[in-house]
Amino acid sequence: MSIRGISPFLWFDTDAEPAARFYVSLFKRSRIRRVTRYGPAGPGVPGSVMIVEFELAGQPFIALNGGPVFRFNPAISLAISCSTQQQVDTLWNRLTRGGKAGQCGWLEDRFGVSWQVVPTRLSELLADPDPERAARVTRTMLKMQKIDVPALERAARER
Repeated sequence: MSIRGISPFLWFDTDAEPAARFYVSLFKRSRIRRVTRYGPAGPGVPGSVMIVEFELAGQPFIALNGGPVFRFNPAISLAISCSTQQQVDTLWNRLTRGGKAGQCGWLEDRFGVSWQVVPTRLSELLADPDPERAARVTRTMLKMQKIDVPALERAARER
């Protein structure tokens, strides 16, 4: 079996294009590839946006304006692996604007899509071979909304 690729498919009510344009503004190597509009056969209003094909950091996505039939929920989220605290801060601040913060790096953006803004250092600290260090980091992380790497590092160093 040969497949061309696997792309996340996001179902919006009417905000596929503004959401895609916002997401593309956040990441390098991102672009809108194509916007397809409803024709006279519908079911949307002729000329309105039906599908937006876009890339985020080179990963293809598809967004559909399919109406209010389905809603996003946190069971599916888009995880962003950040190499610095500055990246975490920047993406967290931009994605939570008009949205809402969650626990442990999760958030919901203004379009209802769930994201995880996760520093790579978090995974390293959680996988520490010393179970007490990993536990201290876990307890500290569970109290956070936006992940704070310096605070996790302090927790790892405590005795």
